[in-house]
Amino acid sequence: MGRPIKWRRVNQMPEVMQFVPSEQTGITCFPNKGPENVLLIEEYEALRLKDLEGLEQEECAEQMQISRATFQRILVTAHEKVADSLINGKSIRIAGGNFTRNICPVHCLDCGLTWEESVEILTRDQTSYTCPHCKSNRIVCAPVEPCLKGRGQRNRNCQRGCWRKSWNSRLNQEENERNHE
Repeated sequence: MGRPIKWRRVNQMPEVMQFVPSEQTGITCFPNKGPENVLLIEEYEALRLKDLEGLEQEECAEQMQISRATFQRILVTAHEKVADSLINGKSIRIAGGNFTRNICPVHCLDCGLTWEESVEILTRDQTSYTCPHCKSNRIVCAPVEPCLKGRGQRNRNCQRGCWRKSWNSRLNQEENERNHE
């Protein structure tokens, strides 16, 4: 089994996805023509947090839920691409990467494996998502801390509780019925 993807949390998606110099060696540059640098979404987020928001690297890494060393590597790559574009007149296109708007810890009821997954993947594969270890579809969000005001438990990253609440309730009820037999 390969190493799982380490998702980089992104709080703000770019509004403009491409920057093109007005002239490139005397020739007007149109999108998708001429040399370009592709800035990954997580590189965009690193530039935004560090250079625009002025946060320290430790704070930036914490917001993106990655190590400080990983944040530093992402930031250096982003700076190289932006500098290359400015110096050599290349366009910048923002696309791709291993990013998520939120990270959700999930738990397999059959084998007991707990791992972190992108909320976008969980939402997309809501009915067919399976455990990477045992391929079971009995997957629930893994609550990790109590909610405020005694409302039970919730995922540490959920803003309004678990988005899979009804699915979790059904699987938990099924699990309780099995245990009582």
